[in-house]
Amino acid sequence: MTDNIFFKERKLEAIERALRRLSPLASNCRLCPRQCQVNRLGGQTGICQTGDQARVSVSLLHFGEEPVLSGQGGPEKAGGSGTIFFAGCNLKCLFCQNYQLSWLNEGELVSDQQLAACLLNLQAQGALNINLVSPTHVILPVLRALKIAYGQGLTLPVVYNSNGYDSIEVIEELRGIIDIYLPDLKYVSPELSKKYSAAPDYFEQARLAIQEMYCQQPELILNNEEVATRGLIIRHLVLPGNSDDSIQVVDWLAHHLSASIGLSLMSQYHPCFKAPAELQREITSLEYQKIMTRARGYNFSYLFLQPEPFQSEEHLLPDFHRQHPFRWK
Repeated sequence: MTDNIFFKERKLEAIERALRRLSPLASNCRLCPRQCQVNRLGGQTGICQTGDQARVSVSLLHFGEEPVLSGQGGPEKAGGSGTIFFAGCNLKCLFCQNYQLSWLNEGELVSDQQLAACLLNLQAQGALNINLVSPTHVILPVLRALKIAYGQGLTLPVVYNSNGYDSIEVIEELRGIIDIYLPDLKYVSPELSKKYSAAPDYFEQARLAIQEMYCQQPELILNNEEVATRGLIIRHLVLPGNSDDSIQVVDWLAHHLSASIGLSLMSQYHPCFKAPAELQREITSLEYQKIMTRARGYNFSYLFLQPEPFQSEEHLLPDFHRQHPFRWK
């Protein structure tokens, strides 16, 4: 009981500090590298299409994340990552498989109390963690909801599942709040990030944010059930025709962080939404093997791999117009 009280007090103290320092940024929004400088508290929206409230598409037990997040047993067993998909996005990649949310902004506005209830409901369903998908632009309502939820008994690890285009100033304020960081590192090349995400500064911003995440959570820690309780997992989606940039991503991670993190190499790319002509195919086995071989040479403690070549596995390609966006096998 004493440990639970200490856990709650420590989390609430960190959230109060973060809200105090970050809330003023929303009136002239500088919560992400876009620096839109709109007054979100006054109802204005920037690139993320989001005001002061979060918009949620769906919350569910997710069995398609890395095994240390979703659990080792799959949907036929208890567990799953308690995942909340937020609408809107501060990056908006042309090829986004979640374009219904990131571009079309489909979802329901929720109050802080409703979002907190969602967190607690996932815990009641047996979720292994709270997995916040695209939290960057909704960090203030997320923090306010966490404050409510911790006060009402939330105890699960919190996963910050972002596109990597985060402000280091915001990530610094999340110390003591986020248990597991799960950012993408999409590109090193500014030419690619400009072309596909309209963010030529993507790598410069992402590397600073990821280095801060690493300072806070330098080692991936698993419990006796091999489920993550703390740490950092970097995701990289291999894009067709861009193996050289993927190699640079892996090299940078190996040279600037350490093998104690998790690295998740994703082969699941599938042409979606506004993907340009050169991305209108899935990756080849040879492309994926090239990146996989490079990563294996660095001996990461946890290297998560997907099937190659990717076979359009339906459970990894969501349709948020369905009642159940993922069809688990």
